Amino acid sequence: MTAPANTDLVASFLALHQPGAGFVLPNAWDGGSARLLEQVGFAAIATTSAGIAFSRGVADGGMDGSDMLDCIALIVEAVECPVSADLESGYGDTPDQVADTVAAAVAIGVAGGNLEDAQVPGELLPVEVGRERIEAARAAAPKGTFVLNARTDTYMAAHPDAFAETVRRAEQYIAAGADCIFVPGVSDAEEIGRLTAEIDAPVNVVAGLVEPVLDAATLRNLGVARISVGGTLTRAALSLVDRAGREMLEHGTFSFADGLLSYGEFQQRFS
Repeated sequence: MTAPANTDLVASFLALHQPGAGFVLPNAWDGGSARLLEQVGFAAIATTSAGIAFSRGVADGGMDGSDMLDCIALIVEAVECPVSADLESGYGDTPDQVADTVAAAVAIGVAGGNLEDAQVPGELLPVEVGRERIEAARAAAPKGTFVLNARTDTYMAAHPDAFAETVRRAEQYIAAGADCIFVPGVSDAEEIGRLTAEIDAPVNVVAGLVEPVLDAATLRNLGVARISVGGTLTRAALSLVDRAGREMLEHGTFSFADGLLSYGEFQQRFS
């Protein structure tokens, strides 16, 4: 395993999390995508559990924690910038198991990570259980060693009062030690603005997951601290593979090759 992320790297990553900063955190699915994104100029990179699973030919949620951590380690090794790991719901039924996952993530050098409060898609854990899991994660990785991004799936689970429930859960997770609150599935601008006003911590939203897709400038004006894209980049890349495959099979043409980075440029970038 690689060495744990140093405290300077963690501190630089945490410093990006300012309300209204709206820094864009792209999600990589392997070492190559991570290195390209770092070379583009991003200050930090996240992983995507969906993207990693898709790249391995399985559905999101179809990988165990050990395999996922192995893939995340390859991403960490490929770049020098901070990496935030998508740890799904922590790969365990108990707080102690979640703590073990977070400790293992720290050991491979990540600077932070997400933890969800839904082990089954569409089914929220009781808030007390979610808080216990965040507390365990924080105990395993004290502040300054890991940026803990507590994800709540209130909108993804279509909770009847998603706004109020999000704020309630955010308060509990912040008290448990979360550095940031991650709210995927919310897309209404007014609702996002209300959330950032009510939640006493940096707020992370996803661009590209649901419609409408708000741009970074709009999200910054709404008070968002962190903008990630989840599996959207992976879906874009694999959609190109799908379209290219259909073009080759059905038409025998190769227009998808127009405008690509050359083989030599990839060799140079990855050398």
